[in-house]
Amino acid sequence: MNGKKSPHPAAKASANGHNGPPVGSETTIAGPGADQPQAEEKRVVDEPPDGGYGWVCVVSTFFINAHTWGINSSYGVFLAYYLANDYYPGASALEFAFIGGLSISQALLISPLATYITRVYGTRTTLLLGVALETLALISASFTHEIWQLFLSQGVCFGFGMGFLFVGSVGIVPQWFTRKRGLANGIGTAGSGLGGLMYSLATNAMIDRLGVEWAFRILGILACAVNCTCAMLIRDRNKAIGSIQLAFDYTLFKRPAFLLLLGWGFFSMMGYIVLLFSLPNYATSIGLSAQQGSIIGAVLNLGQALGRPLVGIFSDKAGRINLAGLCTFIGGLFCFVIWIFAKSYGVLVFFAIIVGTVAGTFWTTIAPVGAEVVGLKELPSALSIVWIVLVLPTTFAEPVALELRQKIGNTYLHAQIFTGFMYVAAAVCMCFLRVWKVGQIEQIAAEQEKKPDDIDAASAEPVDDRAVSFAAKKPKSSVLKRLFIRKKV
Repeated sequence: MNGKKSPHPAAKASANGHNGPPVGSETTIAGPGADQPQAEEKRVVDEPPDGGYGWVCVVSTFFINAHTWGINSSYGVFLAYYLANDYYPGASALEFAFIGGLSISQALLISPLATYITRVYGTRTTLLLGVALETLALISASFTHEIWQLFLSQGVCFGFGMGFLFVGSVGIVPQWFTRKRGLANGIGTAGSGLGGLMYSLATNAMIDRLGVEWAFRILGILACAVNCTCAMLIRDRNKAIGSIQLAFDYTLFKRPAFLLLLGWGFFSMMGYIVLLFSLPNYATSIGLSAQQGSIIGAVLNLGQALGRPLVGIFSDKAGRINLAGLCTFIGGLFCFVIWIFAKSYGVLVFFAIIVGTVAGTFWTTIAPVGAEVVGLKELPSALSIVWIVLVLPTTFAEPVALELRQKIGNTYLHAQIFTGFMYVAAAVCMCFLRVWKVGQIEQIAAEQEKKPDDIDAASAEPVDDRAVSFAAKKPKSSVLKRLFIRKKV
């Protein structure tokens, strides 16, 4: 024995393009005698607990989503009421359509600032700022008398509050889980579906019995109480995993896989927003009552509440990219084969609940899929860019759908076709992302001299060109083979 040790595998960590070890890897920490050949090494494993207090964070995220995205989902009920009663004299249908999308786009637009505040002041500060802004928005909306005031309150201010709460909570759950990441994320995001179900029905009832003003005030009080409690319970693991909280990391745009991720999000949101806000109004356009329209919107959210945990469970088993692409395609297929022909209350209820199970697949899987594309450390930076890119589709999707309406015949036919094609385009992006992921696994397998089947896709950290000098000499399988090969990715 000469006292020398072979380099630990962790020494190769820098080769994966990150500034530190990937989550779940072993970091070697040298003791005081590190300069001596026989110094002992201490290994620290920063591995997510895959449970424990993480479930408290899941429940807290669930209720935050219910009282942000869930409340925002009830805008379809407000929209139907505004259009039917000329609530703001002189306001056009197009102006009302912008408000629902505006709240979502502003939530995404504020994400870089929210990410910066999270880095400097912490997650809890970001969440509490969101609580204050959302409460202010809902209460102030109850005192509006002109459409521009509604733009500022229910549109911009509510969107800012929702954005702070969303950015502060969206990256928490993946930090606590590995094998159960899809399930945990699915449960957390299901809150938006359940919240949408409850508040679509409750909002319609409150408007009928108490008026629009008190409907806003009650929503504001409830949101404040629940979100404050959840903000105090949530804990992040940013320090434990060395998370990079940069608002923009422009180097991500050099990665083709990340561009495909952006394309998937862009097209998914174009379809999702139209479904979310158009279904109640579509119901009234085929002769159903406003109450039936609100029930249709509620059933869509019920489908999301039921479907998102299932998407999470099966994505852990079948592969996150695989299931995200499949469910996105199914959403478009349902629009073509069911929605276009839905002319009765029963068929529309069936469509709402079945399409709801897959319509929000993006929100369920974006964090787990994003982690596989860029890694957990760079996930906050990647998500910040994703949210900014989604500003355009979330702002203009519903106005585009309203402009596509026809005055005679099937009023929403063009909007329905548009929605279906958006989901299909998003699914195509996921197909190419699958091709990339399988190729990445082949590269890692070649570098480690293993078989591709021995590489776990979920734990495989993204690699850059510097990390695959050996693998680059190995021929990869064809694009078609990587597209159709049976592989959990």
